[in-house]
Amino acid sequence: MGVEIMDADGRAAPVEVIAGAAGGPSLIAVRIGPPAGRSDWTCTPEAARELAAALVRAAGETEDARSARPVTVKARELLRGDVRDGGRAMTVVSVKADGGTVQVTWTSGAGRSWTQGYDADADIALRRRRTEGR
Repeated sequence: MGVEIMDADGRAAPVEVIAGAAGGPSLIAVRIGPPAGRSDWTCTPEAARELAAALVRAAGETEDARSARPVTVKARELLRGDVRDGGRAMTVVSVKADGGTVQVTWTSGAGRSWTQGYDADADIALRRRRTEGR
């Protein structure tokens, strides 16, 4: 897998992630390329999962901070990936319209999910609206 990140000066640097890195089949290699010079790192699968989880949390916090002003949409306009405004993160998993009612399945940051019914015209405040293409 390859992605690009930016160095402190804003220059793009490719990052390559390699399973079964040199030094043992149970290691993951992370290689950061120029312009800062090549740097190779290895870690265990457990450490790789912790890093991935930390990056996902930071990405969510960054997106939440960027959209400080909640938007309000009608329940019938909810999209998969929308995040409800409130004390706890609740993300839309699915929306099913049934006449004047909308059944919304939510998931929490803790991994719990539930379905809740709304009037199709009910206003739902969102912390973050799904971005196009997701």
